[in-house]
Amino acid sequence: MNGLRLFCFALFYAPVPPALSPSLSADEVRAPEPGFTSLFDGESFAGWSHAGNWVIEDGAFYRNDEGGSLTYTREPVPDDFELRFEWKVSAGCNSGVYYRPGQVEYQILDNGGSPYGENARQAAASIFFCLAPRKDATRPVGEWNTARIICRGSVIEHWLNEERVLSFDYEDPKWAEYVELLAVRGGDLSGRGGKLWLQDHGQDVWFRHLRWREIPEDETITPDPAFEPMPVTGEALEKERARVRAMLEKKAKP
Repeated sequence: MNGLRLFCFALFYAPVPPALSPSLSADEVRAPEPGFTSLFDGESFAGWSHAGNWVIEDGAFYRNDEGGSLTYTREPVPDDFELRFEWKVSAGCNSGVYYRPGQVEYQILDNGGSPYGENARQAAASIFFCLAPRKDATRPVGEWNTARIICRGSVIEHWLNEERVLSFDYEDPKWAEYVELLAVRGGDLSGRGGKLWLQDHGQDVWFRHLRWREIPEDETITPDPAFEPMPVTGEALEKERARVRAMLEKKAKP
């Protein structure tokens, strides 16, 4: 398949027990940690653009109608950055946070209620259609989840509910198959200068407490050498392979 080989492992894992997430006051929403810049004041769409299908509810961005993504327009995503935010989903929800040009996405998902959840490379906190998290660390539908995206050079980390669930260097040959998989979809992890945007995929989703910092040149982020993504097997793997074949065939057409 044009050099694309997919790994097949046995899939055995148990979801993390749910934990409660405290509510944030409006003042807390507007007060990020030292070194971070708030991207959302909890009250307005200042610095953001959308087609009218997002509203602000209890200090959170809420996608409640069709219309498209919510995009941060004040400045592009820094080359090296840490983004922190909170999210919650409705039943069956699929959404995402895009932080590199093209199809590079921190997946937001109701793992148990969405058909996308059958494939770990499409699960919450994955790099969608690229690399799965090491475990399912999501909280139940309707509860807030905390998240981080950390990018420093070629190192990318995804955090979920204070756990580092994805951590790798995309230039390491160990991950070449996964990087190639994302490229078939149109994603380029080496891209820079894109906009931050929150996806409208057709279901209700909420985001709040968005803030980021630019990582300085003298700060090193070391990927977890023990990181192993959840595997994709069985019918989910066959569906993924069929989708890849269709994408490659479409690209090959004149």
